[in-house]
Amino acid sequence: MNERDALRALAADLPHAGDDAAVVGDTVITTDMLHERTDFPPGTTRYTAGWRAVGASLSDVAAMGATATAAVAVYADAAFDDDRLDRFIAGAVDVCEAVDAEYVGGDLDTHDEFTAASTAVGDATDAGVVTRSGARPGDALCVTGEWGRSAAALRLFHSDSDEAVERANDLFRFTPRVADGVALAGSATAMMDSSDGLARSLHQLAEASEVGFELDRDRVPVHPAVDEVAEADERFELAAHFGEDFELVCAVPEAAVERAREACPGGLTRVGRVVDGGVTADGDPLPDRGYTHG
Repeated sequence: MNERDALRALAADLPHAGDDAAVVGDTVITTDMLHERTDFPPGTTRYTAGWRAVGASLSDVAAMGATATAAVAVYADAAFDDDRLDRFIAGAVDVCEAVDAEYVGGDLDTHDEFTAASTAVGDATDAGVVTRSGARPGDALCVTGEWGRSAAALRLFHSDSDEAVERANDLFRFTPRVADGVALAGSATAMMDSSDGLARSLHQLAEASEVGFELDRDRVPVHPAVDEVAEADERFELAAHFGEDFELVCAVPEAAVERAREACPGGLTRVGRVVDGGVTADGDPLPDRGYTHG
């Protein structure tokens, strides 16, 4: 089974499984695991790895519309190198500080490949959490930020240029959209983060909300780095199907779109609308293709 099939199989015993984070009272909590072979290309610094590993969990908190308060991580490697460990912790601390959270510790372990497991905790605001299941036909489909940066980074990591690899590390250090998630909590009817890619996220939201989406391809904001590494006919593929951009995808009532756009520091772009069924891009079926664990 892949990750989505496993979640479906668990749904009978764990009815809340499948959202970006668990909610216990007013506390939001989530956990993630990243591996060297699948998540950290050669050239990824330990500072970038610490930032990205903890950032992935902070992004899940953001997708619930919650504030982020703290994070911990497990650092596992074949051997402990002082400098690499210190740089990993520095990245974890800095990404937490970027969203007004605190890195408060974790665990060390040995493993046959570098692996990081992170947990982030947050608090629901007075507006309450936002799940994946509330989108309604007629809502606007919106996204934060720009798309394709991780796809561009992967191509740069494969370059022989030190400058390109440095640029790739910079692109991999995304800012979790915690402030945007909080801003959207009072208006978004459904929301999730885009770790699996825009196209796959739309299919996941459609399934959870029992709706469909019409996407306007030309409205998807593509990160400038994509144009540095890709041909024009690859832009949408890298922006919509690669994944790992950690932006937010949400449904917002038409009357609230402008107010939500003004409130989002990372930028909010309307890219389509919620419909009764089906997931399309410019009228054609949008393949359910993106990043999959397993």
